[in-house]
Amino acid sequence: MFSNNNSVSISVSDDEYDELGRMRIRARRKRKKLGHRRLLRKLLVKYWMLLIIVPALGLLLFEASRIGLRPSLNTNTDIETRNNRVDRSSPTLQKEPPANLNRLDPTTRLVGGVRERCLKLLPPEKLEHLDIPAEEDSSSFPVGEVLYMSESDESFVGGNVTLSQLRTEDTRFNLFTGNQMFEQRDKSFEVKETMMVHCGFYSVNGGFKISNEDKSYMQGCKVVVSTCAFGGGDDLYQPIGMSEASLKKVCYVAFWDEITLKAQELVERRIGENGFIGKWRVIVVRDLPFADQRLNGKIPKMLSHRLFPQAKYSIWVDSKSQFRRDPLGVLEALLWCTNSMLAISEHGARSSVYDEAKAVVKKNKAKPEEVEVQLNQYRKDGLPEDKRFNGKKALCEASVIVRKHTPLTNLLMCVWFNEVVRFTSRDQLSFPYVLWRLKAFKNINAFPVCTRKDLVNSMGHIRKAKPLKS
Repeated sequence: MFSNNNSVSISVSDDEYDELGRMRIRARRKRKKLGHRRLLRKLLVKYWMLLIIVPALGLLLFEASRIGLRPSLNTNTDIETRNNRVDRSSPTLQKEPPANLNRLDPTTRLVGGVRERCLKLLPPEKLEHLDIPAEEDSSSFPVGEVLYMSESDESFVGGNVTLSQLRTEDTRFNLFTGNQMFEQRDKSFEVKETMMVHCGFYSVNGGFKISNEDKSYMQGCKVVVSTCAFGGGDDLYQPIGMSEASLKKVCYVAFWDEITLKAQELVERRIGENGFIGKWRVIVVRDLPFADQRLNGKIPKMLSHRLFPQAKYSIWVDSKSQFRRDPLGVLEALLWCTNSMLAISEHGARSSVYDEAKAVVKKNKAKPEEVEVQLNQYRKDGLPEDKRFNGKKALCEASVIVRKHTPLTNLLMCVWFNEVVRFTSRDQLSFPYVLWRLKAFKNINAFPVCTRKDLVNSMGHIRKAKPLKS
C-alpha cells in the first residue's frame, strides 16, 4: 500500500541512544531534588512560629520547675515564719503597713489652671502661736440650752413604769437611748431657746461604762481629736503633722471595747501604765449598749459633747483613717476662717439621699425593708429630692467631722443620733434630713473630697468588726 520510495529511514546509533537516555535520567533526578527544596521552604514559611514557640515553652517549663524546687531548701523556716504570724495576729492575719501610712504631702487641685492646696493651713511658725479664740456671746444663738432626757425625769417615764412597758414600736431604743416617741421626735426639731431631747446615757444601767480615772481625764479636755474601734475591726494609727503647741492643748482619745483590746494585744499593741499608746489616750468601754457595733460607734462619733462636757471643739476621725494635720490649724481653716460651727466631709459619689439609699441596699449595707421604712417616713415628712441645700451638697460622707460645741450643734448631734437608732445605722441617710428639719442651722462647712484627703491618710477597714452577742 505504501511506496518504499517515500519512506525515510533515520538511523540511531547505540552510542547516541545511551547518551540520550543518560541525559533524561539526569534531568529527571535534577527535577526531583528541586521539589524537596521547595517543600522545605513551604514548611518553613508555614510553621516558622512553631520553631520559636516550642523551644520557648520548653525553656519556660524548665525554669518553672527550678523555681518550684527552690522553697524546698527552706521549707521548715518558711512554715515556722507563717505559724509565728498566725499565732501573733490571731484571730486574723497581720498585714503589712498600708502604703500611704505616715504620708504628710499635701493634696492639691487645679483651680483656674493653677494648682492649689485643698486645705489651706497657716505656716508652721504661725501654728505654733495659734490659740483657741475667746468665747462668743451666745445670746444671739437660736438655742441657748439643751437638756437631756433621763430616767430620773418622771414627766417622761411616768414614775415606776419600765422602759420595756413603754416600747410600742419595733425599734432599737433601749436603756441607753430611752424610748423616744414619735411626738417627741417631732418636737426635737422645733427649735427654741431651751430644748429637752433624748441624747443617749438615759439610764445608769444603759451601758457604755467608762472608768472614773478615764472620766477624770476626759473632763480636762478642751479640744479633742477622737476615734473608736469596737469589735476588733481596725488598728490604731498614730496622728502626725501636729505642732508642739497642739500637743499641749489637744487631747487624742481612742475608744476601744474589750474585743479590740484583746485583738490589739495579740499584735503586741498594749496600753501603757499611763493609759496611752503613743499619743492616743485609749479608753476601754465596757457593757456596750447595742449588739450592732456600727451603732456603738455612733456614740463617740455623734455624742462627743456628752463624753467631753468641758470641750469647746472636737474633731472626729473614722478608725479607717490616720489624722495627719495640726488640729488647731484645722479648726482655724475649716471653722474660724469660714465662720462655721460645723464642718463635715461631702460624699464623693452621690448627692441625693434617695440615690444613696439605692446604693446602700445594692451593697448590702442595710436591710431593704429598713431603708424603705426610713425613706417612706422622710417622704411623708416632705423631704425634697434636691441634691443641694443652701448651696451645699445635701449628702455627706461624714468620716471627718469638725465642730464647735454649742447648744445648736449639740442639738443637731442628738437628733441625728436618735434618727440612726430609730432607722438604719447608715448615718449618711439621716444627716440631710436632720439638717433640713433644723432650719435654724445655717453655719455649716461641707468641704470637698480633696480636703478630706488632705486631712487624713485613708487605709480602709482592716477587718470586719465582731458583733456583740445579744
